[in-house]
Amino acid sequence: MHSYRWCGSMPSTATATTATTMIRRLCCLQSVSPFLPFSSASTTTKKPLVFLGAPQVSAIVLDKLLNASASPHSLFEVAAIVTQPPARRDRGKKLALSPLATHALDRGFSPDLIFTPDKAGDDAFLSNLKALQPHLCITAAYGNILPTKFLDIPSLGTVNIHPSLLPLYRGAAPVQRALQDGVKETGVSLAFTVRALDAGPIIATETIQVDDQIKAPDLLELLFHKGSELLIRELPSILDGSARLKAQPQDDSKATLAPKINSDESWLSFDEEAYVLHNKVRAFSGWPGTRARVLVVEKNDDVAFVDGALLFPCGRGTTIEVLEVQLPGKKTVNAAAFWNGLRGQKLKKL
Repeated sequence: MHSYRWCGSMPSTATATTATTMIRRLCCLQSVSPFLPFSSASTTTKKPLVFLGAPQVSAIVLDKLLNASASPHSLFEVAAIVTQPPARRDRGKKLALSPLATHALDRGFSPDLIFTPDKAGDDAFLSNLKALQPHLCITAAYGNILPTKFLDIPSLGTVNIHPSLLPLYRGAAPVQRALQDGVKETGVSLAFTVRALDAGPIIATETIQVDDQIKAPDLLELLFHKGSELLIRELPSILDGSARLKAQPQDDSKATLAPKINSDESWLSFDEEAYVLHNKVRAFSGWPGTRARVLVVEKNDDVAFVDGALLFPCGRGTTIEVLEVQLPGKKTVNAAAFWNGLRGQKLKKL
């Protein structure tokens, strides 16, 4: 039997806002000198990179880039960061920066060089991006579509860290959809960005085995750690242009999609087999969580309590263990505390 966390309510989600297009608008930038191909860092102008991301996992990649760029022999520097606009959090009470912006400021990154456009095609933003003369843009869970007029700016193109083995699971939720499908193997891809969704030539990939108990937030973090290491390894070839020559086109005939998750998908149906529900709980852990309806009854129950777990009968004679329960508006409790709180009443699944 599988154990999973059943949440009776969903966390609130951040709401988009029409905040200013950057934390502080960049007014004046000096041009970056052309790259000089010498081995000594003291006689080399570092190539400016622009990093795009938003959630906490993108900070993993930023840290790798900032640490690598601090090396005296580094060929690049992080010239700017692009992230999502401030959004209302804590049930709409606070207007907060994205996790990436907060992390960058904590590391001492200049607020003048953190851009938060509503769209990556905004003219004011693109004007400032052009002023930076970036050689390369790098994206990691940025979340906005990049139009052609953006992609035309960096001289070496834009490279994306995508947490799947492309062309599998193209789209917004590759990790969640892979776990929902119960995959035993997944990975991370480093690919050039084109206008088509996650369809650019692949520079490199790394494959990992998927533990059948791992949940989406943990797998996502693991893959971005792997992806950031892959990026640092491949950056020299990207910066000297050889990666463009070795990158392999994707086989579109093998492509699968990973569409954005809808909160309505969080409902569990006990008519499905236990492994299906187990995978769904793993996939939707974090957000939107998973929900189920049960009825408290005096008799004729069909939910048992054994060894600290609620046992729910599922489709085709399977059973799933529930170890934690969260009622709407309440804190999460373990199954034993929930069962004791019923005071002799029983549960019937709906």
